Amino acid sequence: MRYRRLGHSGLFVSEMCLGTMTFGGSEGMWGQIGQLQQEQADGLVRTALDAGINFIDTANIYANGRSEMILGQSLKNLGIAREDVVIATKVLGPMGEGPNARGASRGHILDQATASLRRLQLDHIDLYQIHGFDPATPISETLGALDTLVRQGLVRYVGLSNWAAWQVVKAVGVTEARQLAPIVSLQAYYTLAGRDLEREVVPMLQSEDVGLMVWSPLAGGFLSGKYDRGGNTSEGRRVNFDFPPIDKDRAHDAIEVMRRIADGKGCSVAQVALAWLLHQSAVTSVIVGAKRGDQLEDNIAATEASLTPDDLDALDAVTRLPAEYPGWMLERQGEYRAHLLKS
Repeated sequence: MRYRRLGHSGLFVSEMCLGTMTFGGSEGMWGQIGQLQQEQADGLVRTALDAGINFIDTANIYANGRSEMILGQSLKNLGIAREDVVIATKVLGPMGEGPNARGASRGHILDQATASLRRLQLDHIDLYQIHGFDPATPISETLGALDTLVRQGLVRYVGLSNWAAWQVVKAVGVTEARQLAPIVSLQAYYTLAGRDLEREVVPMLQSEDVGLMVWSPLAGGFLSGKYDRGGNTSEGRRVNFDFPPIDKDRAHDAIEVMRRIADGKGCSVAQVALAWLLHQSAVTSVIVGAKRGDQLEDNIAATEASLTPDDLDALDAVTRLPAEYPGWMLERQGEYRAHLLKS
């Protein structure tokens, strides 16, 4: 397991992060994603830590708070020293019935940070993330609330999730102008089946030195190789919860290439998908979740899979985004000066 600096912070996190969205579900959407209870969760956390993972991600909304509760108890049950783990959680989704029990307002952020700490049984959150963009709250209000938490010692670092490039850049600008706690990371969807992030978000992250945490790196299990072109499979999350949306024909084309690479290396299709992400320079950490220990172990083994330049070229050729304006114009006009940087 390798460790990477999270954005421009001094915090180092494992290149794989344990995702806990499968913890605590019972009914509805969360039950479809995962129903792991305390003993099962303890086993997954132990497996992750033993493999060198020091980074664990959750959210207040996962199973309506149960994921945070189970994770916090796992750390207690396993006797994990606080300084040995980096705990990340998120805030935005509805945690009550009223209009103020959701969003990224100052009140909701401060209330939910306290509630998350209580559920996690911790005295501070290492990385506190805004789970999505709130169109009803000024960005400055959201960032001011996060800064308050950092100054109080309840939060160490702050990040965002599922924000557009312009929104992240605006937030970075506000924090710099007002000397607020800086944005160190963005959590976003990125896979071989969905490379949309490369148009605007990835160049922005690299320009502003913001770390990238990847969620759903297997496209909701689709890139595990379990599904045929007819959509037939007897297992997998997408059987009951078909998310995130992808171009399935294009994804199957990618899986055919991935399977050839996997067969040649003696690894799984899922490991190739994860290894590709670990080869992308913008990626800091890839979030992997599981319902069983063997699934988690298989995902973690992707850290040992090395893709050759030919492998990367083959995967790029079958999944490359079609040219889109202004990208093709920027590339064309940039040639006048870009060649000077290579000389």
